[in-house]
Amino acid sequence: MLAPIVLFTYNRLDSLIETVDSLKLNFLSKQSDLIIFSDAAKNDESLMPVNRVRDYIITIQGFKSVTIYHSESNKGLAKSIIEGVTKVINEFGKVIVLEDDLVTSRNFLNFMNESLDFYTENSFVFSVSGYAPSIKKELLDVHDAFFYGRAHSWGWGTWKDRWENVDWDVSDWERQSKQRDFRKKIGYYGSDLFKMMQDFLNKRNNSWYVRFTFSQQLLQKYTIYPFSTKVVNIGFNSDA
Repeated sequence: MLAPIVLFTYNRLDSLIETVDSLKLNFLSKQSDLIIFSDAAKNDESLMPVNRVRDYIITIQGFKSVTIYHSESNKGLAKSIIEGVTKVINEFGKVIVLEDDLVTSRNFLNFMNESLDFYTENSFVFSVSGYAPSIKKELLDVHDAFFYGRAHSWGWGTWKDRWENVDWDVSDWERQSKQRDFRKKIGYYGSDLFKMMQDFLNKRNNSWYVRFTFSQQLLQKYTIYPFSTKVVNIGFNSDA
């Protein structure tokens, strides 16, 4: 069974259309269920753009099924993703997750579904990323993918049993952050991670991603990445 595609939207119609158009060109689109979560406007200024997005998403075709959930109040991205993924993953057991500013290659769904199937029983793997940074690779003709200890949020997937292990309250952060080895490890995977977590705890951000990554690293698990990226982020504008 193919994993459902869970798409989170807010008020960016132009980039959302590009996201959906690229998804429709995927080889597995017509066999895939698309589930859309539309967040509500947080102020009067956002009301019209949100309504335009909602007018558009009810017209989407080209998938096995399209299911839409409209939030009645503004949740923000973190709460939307945590609640939305939990809802879908409890029903299907696995998910592929996108936001409304990601353009995918035609074989994105192939890579994601094949990885979710292949590693489903391998607890070593915590998540799958469709995005990959540009890296030098001498073994391009031998390997298609690699493991890395940091997750990524630009087109990703996971399984129910991994998702249930995420500590959204980061209850062990205070103890772990004092451990020299853990600080060294989290720093190895990005100098930004420690600050992102501190900012979350001090309510300067509300990132779901840094909490997901913290749990993955605490459990000593890995993300599988393609050597050739399947995702491009087009969302670097004033609305991002």
